[in-house]
Amino acid sequence: MKKILIIEDDQNIAELERDYLKLNGFDTDIEPDGDKAVQKALSNRYALLIVDLMLPGKSGFDVIREIRKEKEIPMIIVSARSDDIDKIRGLDFGADDYMTKPFSPAELAARVKAHISRYERLRGKTASSDLLTIRNLEIHTAAHQVFVSGQEVTMTAKEYELLVFLASNPNIVFSKEHLLTSIWGQDFCGEQATVPVHIQKIRKKIERDPSNPEFIETLWGAGYRFNA
Repeated sequence: MKKILIIEDDQNIAELERDYLKLNGFDTDIEPDGDKAVQKALSNRYALLIVDLMLPGKSGFDVIREIRKEKEIPMIIVSARSDDIDKIRGLDFGADDYMTKPFSPAELAARVKAHISRYERLRGKTASSDLLTIRNLEIHTAAHQVFVSGQEVTMTAKEYELLVFLASNPNIVFSKEHLLTSIWGQDFCGEQATVPVHIQKIRKKIERDPSNPEFIETLWGAGYRFNA
């Protein structure tokens, strides 16, 4: 049985999430403290994390950032904070999705299933070639590793999946909507800023000058293209 860590200090909300996840076949742990949540997430095997932003100890942002440095695991923010800046900041720190309270528990369970399923498909995916090489960029698909000029860079599951999709389809322009559907799925109900935020994060990791990208180009009004 896959286990989910619920990082939430509101007991009623945490128990509601736990009950719906249990109905959908998941086991859960609940941790209300940000500092303890980081320790628990790093020392146990979880299929996914659900993270509130306003926590005692470390904030949800810090929890996500610290865990992302050490682990590649799907993370969904569930928060009462609805400002776009919080959503963009959460995604920028490494979250894969953002839901605003009040939320539908059934939708949360559906998103948990979708993120775990896509993550597992990504981890188990075998390409016809295990290596994509574009100038100083190397993508080892079997090992799920990315190297720039021989130095490994760490990516979240969605950053990696988006990079592989673009690099595997060079010189083709993909709209933001197409990428959102291809990587996050047709049922994704998150923010429209999701794709630009992830593109920006990838550029910071692979481009010599992210403001003047060589690999992932923006075609204003059309979308994005991987320049091979």
